[in-house]
Amino acid sequence: MIENTNVPDVSIVVPCYNEESALELTMPPLCDTFREAGVRLEVILVDNGSIDRTSEVIDRLIARGLPVKKGVVPVNQGQGLGFVTGFKLCNGRFAGNLCADGQVEPEDVLSVYRAVAAAEIPCVGKARRRYRQDSWVRKIVSICYNFLMIVLFPGIHTLDVNGNPKILPTAAMKKMELSSRDWFLEAEIMLKASYLHLPVIEIDVFGQLRQGGKSHVRVSTVVEFIQNIIRCRFGLLWPEWEKANVKG
Repeated sequence: MIENTNVPDVSIVVPCYNEESALELTMPPLCDTFREAGVRLEVILVDNGSIDRTSEVIDRLIARGLPVKKGVVPVNQGQGLGFVTGFKLCNGRFAGNLCADGQVEPEDVLSVYRAVAAAEIPCVGKARRRYRQDSWVRKIVSICYNFLMIVLFPGIHTLDVNGNPKILPTAAMKKMELSSRDWFLEAEIMLKASYLHLPVIEIDVFGQLRQGGKSHVRVSTVVEFIQNIIRCRFGLLWPEWEKANVKG
């Protein structure tokens, strides 16, 4: 059988909400790193309901010849919907997610991909932000959130639930039937990986400062997380999916 060399090795989905100042700083180095490593990369940049010039910047990156495909969410409803929209456009053998802010170095993204691609069985590869340049308040919130997730969902194999990129075989991604429209999409991937008994490979990375733009994490985000954790713990988020995929 002749291999189709036009199929990307990996598709990475990047939701972009008002990221006009970051994308031209973060996306070219990412594409260059994968190209130099001989890995066929497809980047799905999703204009996630932006009200700035994010859409124009994405078009410029495409015009420059970068391996970029554009997705559009007309009205922002949360980070998760940006990811889910992009996942539907993926053509790669592996698929993953990444934030647009450049807090994870391109070389670390490549390391996560290589770990998953080299694995003998389907698994999830992800970044674990061991060294984060966040405020002490953000660090405390993160520690409490991860501790709560580990206590309530002991089968979840990660110490950094929201660490990305997360990369896994596209077939496994599709089986997850991801549906979260908000920030809980990151947790949904890890929880469903646990339900599907997918091993997790964590790569330690140094969390960089955001390259342009502003963080979209708010107090409401914390409340949203707590609500979703409670609903998930009582089986209210994906009851039909769990019934079809979780074996007692």
